[in-house]
Order: sequence, then structure tokens, then C-alpha cells
Amino acid sequence: MRLHPGEVEATGWRVEKLAGVLQRLRAAAPDVAGRPRVIAIDGRGGAGKSTLVERLRALVPLSGIVHTDDVAWNQAYFDWGELMVESILRPLHQGEAVDFRPPAWIEHDRPGTIRVAAGADIVWVEGTGIIREEFAPWIDASIWVQGDLDEQERRLVARDGDSVAQRQHVAAWLAEELPLMLREQPWTKATVVVAGTTELDVDPDTEIVVAPGVSRRRPCAASE
Repeated sequence: MRLHPGEVEATGWRVEKLAGVLQRLRAAAPDVAGRPRVIAIDGRGGAGKSTLVERLRALVPLSGIVHTDDVAWNQAYFDWGELMVESILRPLHQGEAVDFRPPAWIEHDRPGTIRVAAGADIVWVEGTGIIREEFAPWIDASIWVQGDLDEQERRLVARDGDSVAQRQHVAAWLAEELPLMLREQPWTKATVVVAGTTELDVDPDTEIVVAPGVSRRRPCAASE
């Protein structure tokens, strides 16, 4: 598996029922009451976060999703911590609905709002950079989605194209993402590590590939 320098490759991958992983996430915050559990799903671009969050939402119909890309839209790649805490995570912890139109949406005339209804069982907060220290007091459980960079880059090209402008965007993104990931090491903090790419035989409707966890002590070389 090819990973960015500094990221640690998980080991001991095994197939589990998705419903069992959901139970483990719930068990990580057994005393939550009066508000939804807030569960973060982090991973690099193209890892499979969006697909995974839709699978999880299907298991928990009374749940909501917040995409960090929506909070960060025309804001900054990763400098959206205060917006996330004050406009989304704090209201959720108070058991309130979220109905937030970020300042950049107003400035650039993007319609709609980021909305989560009150009374949700779980709110999935999905996006690169959501597992970090400043959000730790607000996150009840988390998933790190680890995948092979070659496959992730293929997915991103299929999704976003390979124009000069897109390559420049990716380079600018990585200039901020790589130091953030090296500092935060979200793969060491996640409740569950999930394979974004795998060669194991999996039922895509009911199963998922997970690892027991990741240590800080085995940095992966860039070529692995």
C-alpha cells in the first residue's frame, strides 16, 4: 500500500459486519443523552469517505450528515475550525437543530444551508481534517479511512478531471494537508480504522474491512 510519508499502515485487516462496526461506534460514547452522537469520518481525498457515510446513514435513518467541504467552501482548505465548532458542533451538543449558511455562501450567492434536524440519533461529520485535537471535545467516536494513494488518485481524476487547474488545486491542498496530517496523526486517534481499498472478499451491502488500530511507532515510507 502506498501512503504519504509519515502515515502508518494499519495491519490485521479483517472483514466485519457494518452493523457491528456501528455498535462499536455507539459503545465508544455510551452515556450520550439529550443530543445526537457526533461521529467523525476522516481520510484523504478519494479514500471512500462519502460512500462509507452513505452506507452508515442507511443503517441509521434518523441521522444527519455534515460535510466539511461545505463548511470550507470558498473559506480555506483547513482553517474552518471556529466555524465548525460554533455553528455546528456546539449546537449539536446542546441538542439543537443546525441551520447554518456559512459567510462564504452568502458572499458568493450559494443557495441553501447546512441543515441537521433536531432529534437525530447520530450526526456523521465527514471530511479530511475532522479528526484533530481542536475537535476532540466535540467528537464522540471516529473512523479513519485508509487507502492506497494510487487508487485514491485514480478516483479523484475520475471524479474531478486532470486539468492544469485541478492539478494546481491538488498541489495547493497537499501543501496544507500533509503538515496537518503529520501533526495530528488521525489514524492513531480513530475509534475504528476502515479500509478504503481492499483485496479481501466483502459483501458491499453488509460488510466492511477494518483493522484493530494504528500505532504511532511504525511510520510508512513514501514508496510503500
